[in-house]
Amino acid sequence: MTTPSAPAADGSPQNEPPALKKALTTPLLYFFILGDVLGAGVYVLVGQVAADSGGAVWVPLLLALLLSLLTAASYAELATKYPRAGGASHYATLAYGPFTGFLAGFCMLAAGIVSVAALARGFAGDYLTTFVSLPVVLVAAIFLCALALLNARGISESTRANVAATVIEVGGLLLIVGLGVWLFLRGDGDPGRLVHLGTADRGAAAGVLGGTVLAYYSFVGFETSVNVAEETRDPRRSYPRALFGALVTAGAVYVLVGIVASAAVPTETLARSSGPLLEVVKEAGGAPPKLFSAIALVAVANGALLTGIMSSRLAYGMARDGLLPRFLTRVLPGRRTPWASIGATTALSFLLALTGDVATLASTLVLLLLVVFFIVNTAVLVQRRERRAPPHFRAYTAVPVLGAVSCVVLATQVEAEVWARGLIVIAVGVALGAGAAVHRRRASS
Repeated sequence: MTTPSAPAADGSPQNEPPALKKALTTPLLYFFILGDVLGAGVYVLVGQVAADSGGAVWVPLLLALLLSLLTAASYAELATKYPRAGGASHYATLAYGPFTGFLAGFCMLAAGIVSVAALARGFAGDYLTTFVSLPVVLVAAIFLCALALLNARGISESTRANVAATVIEVGGLLLIVGLGVWLFLRGDGDPGRLVHLGTADRGAAAGVLGGTVLAYYSFVGFETSVNVAEETRDPRRSYPRALFGALVTAGAVYVLVGIVASAAVPTETLARSSGPLLEVVKEAGGAPPKLFSAIALVAVANGALLTGIMSSRLAYGMARDGLLPRFLTRVLPGRRTPWASIGATTALSFLLALTGDVATLASTLVLLLLVVFFIVNTAVLVQRRERRAPPHFRAYTAVPVLGAVSCVVLATQVEAEVWARGLIVIAVGVALGAGAAVHRRRASS
């Protein structure tokens, strides 16, 4: 007969890693999700969507919102049922076993680390050189270290910084909306472009689907919030409200930005521009370009901070589930933040930022997340076999089914060369997962 482990100071058994501190309220979680969704991508997104879908940019943006809400409902059900750091990895482990759990977590972790690396290089790029010119390596190192220190200081401090940054991001986007409306009221622009679907190379249906893949990227970020559900007070009540509220808010802002940008600027100009919102500023006048460089820097920093939080919590959760080294479960004694996971994910992001190859991996982010989203949507249905689940949010059965189907449909729209890169990352995850499975079998025998 074994003797139960004595409880630790926080009430958990000594052989279990200490629980994370519950510090997030519903408003803080709302701003966490909103800030992660309203990331740096929106400042270049409209032009790319216009290139694929034509002048009616708002249509793929609206469709992408509806599709993201399907998968968000699955996340809401699982996050309120199992409020633990680890997110998709934890859900997949419960539904399909540790191998699939590792694969889901690996895809999320790889996407997050690459995303932070890309944002670090983006912070050191053209927006920063508007104000000062510094070596990319130096900027990336300082940038990532500052974010890691803020992350390690505490989830509440990080999310309060996110609130301020999110207000700036949303303010900049609302300013774009205001400038576009002013431009239209004075008789400029062409509202007729708002109903033009398709391009010379693509019909209306193909254009909308192609644009929706790009637009879908602008809504990803909501999935990172499940990794802080464990640090949320009363997650079963707070999480669905914050999640759906933030997504609808972001969707409304995106649709408004798409409408005014398309009406204010010719579609061809939007499609050619790497800074389409600056084209709106130029057409409307009255706002200095440096203002948008500053807003973009805030957006990049905020996106990197929130993605860094997600990556570190995901690594912590996977390590707690035995899918990554146990060392990554170490937390700061006083603040109870996962310092080991923060340090490891930050170091990997810095190494990727130095290689300069992050752009070739960044284009696989949507594909990797679609794989994860498909697993999560199907895991909802599998886990409904559990009879003794605690009270939690429950989506209609058709919602996760449609969510899984939407992932397959969107994946068919991803270009072949992106599939080639994505499959390499997935293959690495499969190999590591298989190795971990062999190790577990040997350890248990």
